[in-house]
Amino acid sequence: MYPEVSEREQVIRVLKGPQFDRAQHGSLFDRGSADSYYHREPSPHWYPNGTGVKPMIADLTDEERSEYIAGYEWNERFGDKKDWG
Repeated sequence: MYPEVSEREQVIRVLKGPQFDRAQHGSLFDRGSADSYYHREPSPHWYPNGTGVKPMIADLTDEERSEYIAGYEWNERFGDKKDWG
């Protein structure tokens, strides 16, 4: 039997690293969606210790950049935008 999707995702997170944990504040997906939310241009990065806590990691692999862009594009399509008014 194949494991449940949630079990597979947990295994992938462990094998790839915390930057791919979409539930983690500061992850690649989280940072991409936040940049979209705040109307910022895409700038792939992540924070291993949580958003705003140094270090900020910007030297990314292609796979990491893709995960950031997935978060950005998800928010562009389905998410919300900060209302500055």
